[in-house]
Amino acid sequence: MNYEECLRYLADLGHELRGVKFDLVAIQRVLAGLGQPHLRYPTAIVAGTNGKGSTCAMLASILHCAGIRAGLYTSPHLVRVNERIQVGRQEIADEAFADSFTDVAKAVEQLLHQKALPQRPSFFEFLTATAFLHFAREQVDFAVLEVGMGGRLDATNVTEPRVAIITNVELDHQEFLGNTRAAIAREKAGIIKPHRPVIWGGDNLEAAEVIRRKCREVGAELLELPRAAEISNVRNHEGCFTFDLALSGSHFRELAPSLAGRFQIQNATAAVAAALSLRQQGFAIPIEAIDEGLHEARWPGRLEVVQERPRIVLDGAHNPAAAEALSTFVREQFQGRQVRLIYASMRDKAIEEISDLLFPLASEVYLTQTPLARAAQPEEILQRARCRPERVVIEPVPGQALEAAIQASAEEDVILVAGSLFLVGAIEHYQQERRTALEQSSPPLSAMRL
Repeated sequence: MNYEECLRYLADLGHELRGVKFDLVAIQRVLAGLGQPHLRYPTAIVAGTNGKGSTCAMLASILHCAGIRAGLYTSPHLVRVNERIQVGRQEIADEAFADSFTDVAKAVEQLLHQKALPQRPSFFEFLTATAFLHFAREQVDFAVLEVGMGGRLDATNVTEPRVAIITNVELDHQEFLGNTRAAIAREKAGIIKPHRPVIWGGDNLEAAEVIRRKCREVGAELLELPRAAEISNVRNHEGCFTFDLALSGSHFRELAPSLAGRFQIQNATAAVAAALSLRQQGFAIPIEAIDEGLHEARWPGRLEVVQERPRIVLDGAHNPAAAEALSTFVREQFQGRQVRLIYASMRDKAIEEISDLLFPLASEVYLTQTPLARAAQPEEILQRARCRPERVVIEPVPGQALEAAIQASAEEDVILVAGSLFLVGAIEHYQQERRTALEQSSPPLSAMRL
């Protein structure tokens, strides 16, 4: 198959939550059919309700700065599926994606013919197998894996990671993971492997006890960052924070993660803890690579500024904990500035709680939706919202909602796009098309009078 044919194949599988199966049988059999590519390099695995993608990006950046050829597998993507699979900070090329994906599909068809698989693997399982195979072909030295959902039965959870990170445990995906933090923590603790180090970054006592119990059961060494990490000298630099850190006998001054938001201090600390654990295991990670890696890490769609005047800020904020962190950021950074909110959500999200946190930030709320079956219609969002904004604009097309907000804004105003990473992806795509159209309409320099 060529690249476009692979994308059509993926689309036929449905969205990521369609066909979710709570077992590892399919991914294990597919990987066995491919020659076990996931066992050819060491890995780190990161689970958590929020922050796991940022933590993965920072850890992979640290490894890159240390001269380690690192693979990075994350989800979901914002604009192109290639974003999920990276080696050395470079997204997988279309041709390489097609090559690995086609071989995964061939292995699947053979297993189906042999009746070794009861049904076709899910969208996420296909991509996970593609990533593992690509990393093997690229001969990576290490791979950083972001759990898709949960942990215990997630398709990424088929390696023996050198370190496992659980960033935090909050309420999200309850229909799949359970209705309490303890139940969700049990699913996330499934990434913990016997005698392998574990890093816990959350502060929920109920979840922490579940993780402690699991570590005791399997003899895994647990590092609890709320107890072990000493963070001081925190300073705000227009939304990005520097801080000093004492951890595991190492001392860092003025660590400066490039990712905005106070909550990134916690994610950065988890990435540092993982790097120090790998360093203790013999990986050549100079201390200076940790500082450099945090500073150079990039993670689009999370408090990402894509335009100034007016300032346009993109952030997923798809669950109450993420919405609360976003609300804190906006109140700290944009006090006294007029904010307009463009909001969309999936139906299965806590619209009631999230609206309480985000809608009061804005003078106007633009309700829109993404072209997904799971997406809530703007009218449904308005009906479910507990907080009713003074002014609401219903515009089902995200790009048109953005244009309307820009037209209504002064240069010093802020436009906040939040509520779903699928909305963030739609706006990213729209902005890219907008920039391309502007570039194509501009005359070449040689034709301009200087």
